Amino acid sequence: MDSMEVNKVIAAVLTAGIVFFLAGFIGDNLVSDTRPKQVAFKVEIPETPKAGAPAPAALPPIAVLLAKADPARGEDATKKVGCIACHTFTEGGKNGIGPNLYGVVGEPIGKGKDYTFSTALAGKGGNWTFALLNEWLAKPAGFAPGTKMTFAGVKDDQQRADIIEYLRTLSKNPEARPTPTAAELNPPPPPAGGGKEAAAAPAEPSIDTLLASADPAAGESATKKLGCIACHTFNQDGKNGLGPNLYGIVGEPIAEGKGYTFSSGLKAHQGKWTYDELNKWLTKPAAFAPGTKMTFVGVPDPKVRADVIAYLRSLSPNPQPLPAK
Repeated sequence: MDSMEVNKVIAAVLTAGIVFFLAGFIGDNLVSDTRPKQVAFKVEIPETPKAGAPAPAALPPIAVLLAKADPARGEDATKKVGCIACHTFTEGGKNGIGPNLYGVVGEPIGKGKDYTFSTALAGKGGNWTFALLNEWLAKPAGFAPGTKMTFAGVKDDQQRADIIEYLRTLSKNPEARPTPTAAELNPPPPPAGGGKEAAAAPAEPSIDTLLASADPAAGESATKKLGCIACHTFNQDGKNGLGPNLYGIVGEPIAEGKGYTFSSGLKAHQGKWTYDELNKWLTKPAAFAPGTKMTFVGVPDPKVRADVIAYLRSLSPNPQPLPAK
């Protein structure tokens, strides 16, 4: 091979090297591998429980939560958590990504609505009870593995109850709320952790002591905030509602008169409505008289109870004497 041919080969090699280098350089500048700071759309994937992991905590009784649920808060929650993106709530409303939810409480699970439900939900059977709706909304994928609904669930217990109460109102004949049982209202205390004894709760002041500084005006305000006025009237000769008229209640016989049919649970109590008996009743009605018609959970704050009792005491032409100091 003469020198001319050798020079051609060397030139060809050099040219190929230069072209390869330039191609790599240009490619590095045209194509960037910079990763985005955040994903454009996040898909929540349910966590798979690890072997030996403790079972999830049981949900609180829905009857207890519904007793203080607010449908207005529930309607607002359907917007905050995104339910309105897939569902409609008006009577006769069209289905969206999910079915229309008007009248869903009490309806068959996974049927009707002119909607194609997943086999996971259609195979459940039964109707949408308050308890089942509570389980479903807590974790749809846990309630019906394979469901179309990718929503992770509503973790807040009271928010779920508010949504269920809102759904309950979406009917011409709303289903009756369940009545909390005495066991649900008085669950056993949790075991003390780490072998340490639980600290004893401080004793409440007696109702006699609390009444000495109770405020009837604050008590009247409390009857509105707590919702007492939804079932009771307080004026003299006022009509009974879902519950009896409460004018003159302090000192009256328990579960007698008023032209009202009291529950057998309340009729079992003898004597009169003393301050002490009213205090026990307002603390937890279902514990005081199991089987009572009154679904109200109770007033946990002793000061508020005393104010309410002071207000009830004032509803009389001759109020009962206050306890002696």
